[in-house]
Amino acid sequence: MRLPLLLSLSLLLLTGLSVRAQFIPAEDFFNNGAHFYISNNIPSAMEQVDLGLKLYPNDQKLIALDKLLKQQQQQQQQQQQQNQQQQQNQQDKQNQQKQQNQQAQQSQDKKDQDAQAKKEAEQKQEQEKQAQAAPQDKQDKTGGETNDVAEVTGEHEMTPKEAEHLLDAQKNNEQFLTLKPKEKAEDARRLVKDW
Repeated sequence: MRLPLLLSLSLLLLTGLSVRAQFIPAEDFFNNGAHFYISNNIPSAMEQVDLGLKLYPNDQKLIALDKLLKQQQQQQQQQQQQNQQQQQNQQDKQNQQKQQNQQAQQSQDKKDQDAQAKKEAEQKQEQEKQAQAAPQDKQDKTGGETNDVAEVTGEHEMTPKEAEHLLDAQKNNEQFLTLKPKEKAEDARRLVKDW
């Protein structure tokens, strides 16, 4: 019982709207659409014109305004697409620039690492050369070098007999020092007390 009642009420409302819309002249739809067009509200203008064309499909003013609105809508869509394309191009350029910068940075980092590795390798080789040269120096110092120095300076190792002889000679040359207490320097200004 409720369902048929609801259906009948909704039909009455719809017919009431269409009856009311028939009382609005085509020129009012045109004027409202033109007003929205001038204020750059294209969707509302198209809505008004579409409603007017449903009621008055042969009205020339509404047909002309509909064409104009469709052209305007196409232009806006094209402009939006161009803007999106420009933004995409700018973003692509920025991404490309970032990639180039990253590649340049990576290249520079690799060069720095290679230079560091080369430097470390050279230092290692230098250390190895020094390490190889060090045992030879020790051998020279323990064996050949001391002999070379002794030959150059005329020195040689002392025998125990020569060392004893040298010590005896030193004993004979020694003089015993007698310790004297230090004398205090008398100050001329100092008064001597006589008591």
